[in-house]
Parts: sequence; C-alpha cells; structure tokens
Amino acid sequence: MTAEASGRGVAAVVLVTGMSGAGRSTAARALEDRGWFVVDNLLPVLIPRTVRALGEDGDVTRVAVVVDVRGGKFFDDTERALTRLREEGIDVRILFLEASDGCLVRRFESNRRPHPLQQGQRLVDGLRRERLALAGLRADADVVIDTSQLNVHDLRHRVEAAFGGDAAPLRATVMSFGFKYGIPVDADVVLDGRFLPNPHWVDSMRQRTGLDPDVRDYVVDNPAAESFLAESTRLLDIMAEGYLREGKRYVTVAIGCTGGKHRSVALAEEVARRLGDEGIESMVFHRDLGRE
Repeated sequence: MTAEASGRGVAAVVLVTGMSGAGRSTAARALEDRGWFVVDNLLPVLIPRTVRALGEDGDVTRVAVVVDVRGGKFFDDTERALTRLREEGIDVRILFLEASDGCLVRRFESNRRPHPLQQGQRLVDGLRRERLALAGLRADADVVIDTSQLNVHDLRHRVEAAFGGDAAPLRATVMSFGFKYGIPVDADVVLDGRFLPNPHWVDSMRQRTGLDPDVRDYVVDNPAAESFLAESTRLLDIMAEGYLREGKRYVTVAIGCTGGKHRSVALAEEVARRLGDEGIESMVFHRDLGRE
C-alpha cells in the first residue's frame, strides 16, 4: 500500500537539483509557496530517513528536497535514496535546473562567488566537473528547465505549472522559440514552423505578434498549418501513451520559427489548445517573444 493510499505519511517527493546558479533556490521557494515542505542542502544518504521522519505525524504529505554536488558521491548516493523511496510507495520526481556556461559565469561573477567545485581553478572548470557529476540525474529527470533566458518570475511560473496543482496523468509545456536564438536544450520534442508564410513580410503584421488575432488567423488558417497541427497533435497523442507507460508525466514541446515572434507563437498557442482538448494539461511559454 502506498503512503497516499494509506492516508498517512509522505505521498510525493520532488528532488530539486541541477547546476549551481541555475535557480534551485527560486524553484524551492516556488514549491514552498505551493504547499510543499522544503528541505534544503540535504545529504543524499539522509533523504529516506528525513522523509520518513517528516511523514510520521501525517501533516506533511509533499516534500521537496534540494541537493547539490557538495554531497559527496552524488549520483550513486542519490539514486539509491530515490530507489528506496520508490520501494516504499512514494511518488518520486526529479526537477533538474540548468543554464548555459556563459549564463552561469555571468551569474557567478555578478555575485562574486566561487563555484563549489572550482578548486582554485577557472570557473568553467568547476562547471565542467559539475555537469559530469550531474549527468546521470539530468538523464533521469522528469522535468528539465533551462533558466538561461528566464527571469525569476518566469522560473516560478514554470515550476508552479509542473508541480503546483493536483497530479495530472500528463502535463505539457508548449514553448515557442526563434531558431536564430538557438534550439531549447530542455525540449523533448522540437517542431519547425518555418515552412509557413512569414507574417514578417506583411507590412500590417510585421510589428505585431502571434498573439494578435489577425496574425494568428494568418498563420493557423493556412491549409499547410492545419495539416501540420493535425499531424503534430496526433504524434503527441501517440507519444503521450508511451510516456505514461514509461512513467514520464511531463513533456516539453518546442515549436520554432525564425525569430520566435509570429508563426511559432501562434502555433504553440493552438497546439496547447488542442492538447487540452485531448485531456493533456498544457502551459504555453513564449521564450523569445519580445526579443526582436
């Protein structure tokens, strides 16, 4: 019998981890504001014991544990701890936060802090060691969020969308982006909308965005767009079944155009709407809107 079924104890645990400087503290505060009991900077070997102790009186049912690579044999110890929790019937998920090296370097330099694995060398050397140590958890993560281009409010919104409500069978983040700014590293699926006519070359639409009704209609009402949307939704429906079989409950779908202003924005809004009609809870995020 699981902890949730028995009506006592901790039913869900989120492990918050990722690169130093990528926003673990912000994510933890967002979870705490949504009712999660947050334990920060806990050694991985102590996670099962701590979770059991928190669940003894029945008041704490959801726990977020923030860990970083300073915990020694990080990956092995963490994997063993998570396996033990799952064997006890607890729903365990991993939230991994990352950012580009350039972004992390700027954040560390602005705070004038050394990297925890810098060891007297260059900052980028510490980042390289950390990425290697975290590679296993990055691969196993349920949710990966790249914070390189997110502000604090954007990150909170992404975390709350993934973990703030009741458990859903599958949750999707549909992200628009501009290929000129790079493909999102946290995307599970990347779709390309650049084959459609570009509203940028229509004088009345150039300064508008895919959120404006006339631009949206120009993009979505194109017969090629309808075929693209129908096939994309069908593909995601097929993938959703496989994700759920494999225990994956979060998917990030990225839809790109040249600048992330017109086509990708309109397509992302429409894909999210259609996924919602299929029973898949969806959040839309426009990564590059406003950059042009």
